[in-house]
Amino acid sequence: MVKEFQYRGLSKEDLENTSLEKLFLLFNSRQRRSLTRGITDGKRKLIEEIKSAKAGKLKNPIKTHLRDLIILPYMVGVTVNVFSGKEFRPVNITTEMVGRYLGEYVITNKKVQHGAPGVGASRSSLYVPLKWLLWVDLITLSKIMMQPDMLDHLLEKKICHINMHEKLQLQ
Repeated sequence: MVKEFQYRGLSKEDLENTSLEKLFLLFNSRQRRSLTRGITDGKRKLIEEIKSAKAGKLKNPIKTHLRDLIILPYMVGVTVNVFSGKEFRPVNITTEMVGRYLGEYVITNKKVQHGAPGVGASRSSLYVPLKWLLWVDLITLSKIMMQPDMLDHLLEKKICHINMHEKLQLQ
């Protein structure tokens, strides 16, 4: 048997039938203070959109930047797209979310993926370009051994650094 969710001893049906004044007493002090100070016009408009979406009148998805809206019991079952700072992420409101903020369910930052260290990141990384040039020179020299006419082309492009004495020795 699956355990039924209860918010502070009240079932889902009891929460929906409870008046807002009694519901405020069940919330934490931060949520209670926010709701008793009044609802702004933007939040009021979003609440009306959520009510119309729950009634089935609204066909477009609900998009909002209001991450500080407290989830109330009559919002359960609606999907709201909340802005994460880059894109709108869908949040399907469930009974466990009652009394929380919408923004808690949309992460605003992403995991940092570190790349390779740049030049100057450590003492050894200062010489990374020199190691790379040495490696390129060895590869180009091996190609030049097979194709002598390539040497002039590389010297013109300044890819390979060979003086005239070494050039004569290679040919």
